[in-house]
Amino acid sequence: MDDAIIFHHAPMSRSNIVSWMLEELGVPYEIKPLSLERQDQKKPEYLAINPMGKVPTIEHKGVVITEAAAICAYLADEFPAAKLSAPVGDPRRGLYFKWLFFGPSCLEQAIIDRMHDRIPAPPRASSYGEYETVMDTIAQAVAVGPFLAGEQFTAADVVLGSGVQWGTFMKALPERPEFAAYLGRLQRRPALQRAFAKNQELYAKLHPAG
Repeated sequence: MDDAIIFHHAPMSRSNIVSWMLEELGVPYEIKPLSLERQDQKKPEYLAINPMGKVPTIEHKGVVITEAAAICAYLADEFPAAKLSAPVGDPRRGLYFKWLFFGPSCLEQAIIDRMHDRIPAPPRASSYGEYETVMDTIAQAVAVGPFLAGEQFTAADVVLGSGVQWGTFMKALPERPEFAAYLGRLQRRPALQRAFAKNQELYAKLHPAG
């Protein structure tokens, strides 16, 4: 069925973002598992779907959608009953989109530079400017909270929250009480807990010990 969501997913990767999003939606979806260790994402059958050879990818209504933030934005609008977006006409929609794309364009790039001890591009050429400014900006936003759009949890929290969680785990974010409190709120969400458990189980199946 074209209406079915097909999720090409490599657990314990950026795919986890969309895994969490799908659990928040509470709609059926079919997982097509991939192992990055086996380079499944570079095999011809997957490259025919996503020529970039990246995860995640979804197929829905005959359309292929890539890039985690774009997938989450699409799903939030496609399934409005879950209330994971700010609808068209809502004055918060601009703020919602700001944070939805702040994750991959600013936070993720700052984390990667910090993890790999890379010298960032000059601020005028960088996608994020300066590391400390990124951290201060996020800390100020989540301190007001409880979520990025105020009282409503949205796909922006799935995307940016995943980045905060990953950066904290990789010790590429400073230890700040604002981050710890925000992560605590996110980690209490049943959908995130379900996604984490499913991803651990799927990863173990794809990579059996021994």
